[in-house]
Amino acid sequence: MNILVFGKDGQLGKAFQCVFTDQKLGELHRIHYVGRAQCDLSNADAITNLLQETKPNLIINAAAYTAVDQAEQEIDLAYAVNAIAPAIMAQYAVKEGATLLHYSTDYVFDGTKTTPYHESDARNPLGIYGKSKAAGEAGIEDAFKQDPHTKAQFAILRTSWVYGDGGNFIRTILRLAKERESLKVIANQYGVPTSAPWLASISLAMVLDENHQLRSFPSGLYHAIPQGETTWHALASFAVQAAIDAGAVLKLRPDQIAAIPASEYPLPAPRPMNSRMARSALDALMNQIYKGADVTKWQQWQQSWQEPVADYVQDLVLHKRS
Repeated sequence: MNILVFGKDGQLGKAFQCVFTDQKLGELHRIHYVGRAQCDLSNADAITNLLQETKPNLIINAAAYTAVDQAEQEIDLAYAVNAIAPAIMAQYAVKEGATLLHYSTDYVFDGTKTTPYHESDARNPLGIYGKSKAAGEAGIEDAFKQDPHTKAQFAILRTSWVYGDGGNFIRTILRLAKERESLKVIANQYGVPTSAPWLASISLAMVLDENHQLRSFPSGLYHAIPQGETTWHALASFAVQAAIDAGAVLKLRPDQIAAIPASEYPLPAPRPMNSRMARSALDALMNQIYKGADVTKWQQWQQSWQEPVADYVQDLVLHKRS
C-alpha cells in the first residue's frame, strides 16, 4: 500500500512519523512524507502531480494554514491551502478509490452553543481561518457526492487545541513560567487539549485493521478529541503544576495565573468561546471496532485530556525542551 502524508513538519505530521516508526509500518507499506519544501499546497498543479506520481491508497492530510490572525490578511493563501488543496485530494481519492484522512477544527463553529457541538451541527465560522477550513470540509464532501458509487472513503476529523512536537500553547505557558511571576490567561473559552501523538494513533486505529491494511468505515465527519473539557486558564494552571511536579524550576506558580475574560485579550481574529465537541460518531465506530477486542486502543480512546498533557509536560521538563 502507498501512503502519502502531507504536513510532515507540523505537530501532527511529526506524530504520524513517530507512530508509523513505532508500529514498523514502513516495513509493510511505502510511506511518503511531504512538507512545504516538497509540495506547495497553494499550488494546485503541484498537488495533482504529486498524487499522480505517488499514487497513494491512503492520503493523510495533516497540513494546514494555521496562522489564525494572519489569515485575516492572507485570505487567498488560507483558502488555497485549507480549502482548494483538500478538494483536489478528495477528487483524486474519488477517481482512484483511495482513502482520505483530513483534519479540521473547532473553528468551523461560532462557539455560541452552550453544549458540545455534534457532527451534524451547522458550520458557522467566525474568521477567515475557520471559513477556509469549513470550505475545505465542504469541498471534500462535494467531491464524494459527485460519484456516490465510488470505492473511495473519507474521514474529516475535527479536533481542537492540538499540542505536540512544535510551538503550542502549553510550551508558551511553560516558557513564560520561567520568566514571569504573574500571568493572565483567558478563563471563559472552553475546549479540549488534544495530543498530536494521541490523534495520530487514534486515526490509524480507525482506518487500519489488525493486519495494518485499510478497513472499510462510514465516510463522513468525526470529532476526535480526548474525554473531558477545560479552559485556557485551567490548562495553563494544570501545565505549570505538572511541570513543578516533574522537577521544573519556575518563577510562576499556578495560583499566580490570573483568570481573565476573552474581552480583556483582544486578537485580530475572533475565537469560538465554546469549542467543546461531542464524539458520538467516532465513539460508535471505535466501540464497534475495539471494545472487548483491543484493550490498549480502547483505553487510549477513553483517556481524558489530563493524562496525556501531564505526560507531555513531564517529557518536556525531563528533556529540557520547554
